[in-house]
Amino acid sequence: MSQIIAYRIDDNLYLNLTNRCSNRCTFCVRDQHREYCGYPLWLDYEPTAEEVIEAVGDPADYREVVFCGYGEPTYRYKDIAAIARAVKQRGGKTRLNTNGHGNLIAGCDITPYLADIDLVNVSLNYADPTRYEAICRPLLYGAWQGMLDFAASCKQKGIPVRFSVVDVIGEEGVAEAKRLADQMGIPLYVREYIEP
Repeated sequence: MSQIIAYRIDDNLYLNLTNRCSNRCTFCVRDQHREYCGYPLWLDYEPTAEEVIEAVGDPADYREVVFCGYGEPTYRYKDIAAIARAVKQRGGKTRLNTNGHGNLIAGCDITPYLADIDLVNVSLNYADPTRYEAICRPLLYGAWQGMLDFAASCKQKGIPVRFSVVDVIGEEGVAEAKRLADQMGIPLYVREYIEP
């Protein structure tokens, strides 16, 4: 069976670019299952930008084309730029789901590569560094602040950005996340946890 590069859920097409991730989140489905919503998403190799563009087909068939698989997409930020440009040229919309570590991973500001992304969704997870470290178990030093700085850089460059949290953090956790998001002038999206 060939590996899954692009997979459809509802009206969106999701792009699976890498297995690599800079977090080891306690809630992540990749450590519990090799499948998500019936799709085997563990990659045998990282697809080229050309392979991904071919797998997208006509992006107008979808509400959004979303960079979101079993790994952190921004390990492939240059390929994201090429794919997003191709999707935009064909009349499609894109969203990047990220843990916000792209600048830390690359060692430079990658946000200029995201100019063609219609929405950057940064997983805030928790509004304080202690709980963030405990649940996300990042592999990079300064991950929490790096994530906030990445979101701020997107906002500064005029790239549409939002934070997201999963509802399993409880009402108090959501309220704290909302306060932090409001302080930064970035919208917060509260996502319902979905069993794979």
